[in-house]
Amino acid sequence: MRSVPKVALGLVHHPIVDREKRVVATNITNFDIHDIARACTVYGIEKYYLIHPIPEQLMFVDRVLDHWRTGKGAKFNPSRKRALENVRPVPNLDAALVDWGQLRKDVKIVGTHARPVGGARAYALSELRESLHAPGAATLLLFGTGWGMTDEFMQGMDGVLEPIKGAPPQDFRHLSVRSAVSIYLDRLLGPW
Repeated sequence: MRSVPKVALGLVHHPIVDREKRVVATNITNFDIHDIARACTVYGIEKYYLIHPIPEQLMFVDRVLDHWRTGKGAKFNPSRKRALENVRPVPNLDAALVDWGQLRKDVKIVGTHARPVGGARAYALSELRESLHAPGAATLLLFGTGWGMTDEFMQGMDGVLEPIKGAPPQDFRHLSVRSAVSIYLDRLLGPW
C-alpha cells in the first residue's frame, strides 16, 4: 500500500488576470468554498486554503464556515461540516505555509493553468503523482480563479502542471475551477 501523500491545496484570488489581461483580485464564491472542500476531503487533502488579500473577503469565508461548522448548518448537514473542517481563509501564500506548519524550502509548490506557462517548469501529471509519494514530500497545489494566475506568480513556483486537454478536435479548455480541481485531484491521488 502506498503512503498517504502530504498535500494541501490553495485557491488563489490574487494576483489573477481578468479577461482584459489586467491584474485583479477575484471574489470568493460560496460554491468554491463548498465544492472544492468536498473534493479535498474525498482525496485526503490536509488543508484547503482560500487565498485572498482583502479582509472583507476572508470575513465572508469565516461567516460561511461558522454557519456550517458550529451554527445550524452543522446539525443540518454533518457531512458538509466534516468537509469544511480543513478549510482556512488566508491573506497570502506565506500565511498558508505558516498555518500548514511548513517552511517554503520544504514544500514543492505547483500551480495549474489551462495553457503552458513560459518560464515555468512543466510537470507531467505522472511525474508529480509519483513525487507525491516520496519520503518526506510535502506539496501545495495552487489553482487560480478568473482567467488564471499571472505568469510572473507561476514562474515563482516550483512548477506548473500540464493542462487538462479537451477532446479533439476542439480541445476546449474553459473549465470551472471546481471541475479542474476534481479532475486534477483524481488524476494525482485517485486509486487507479
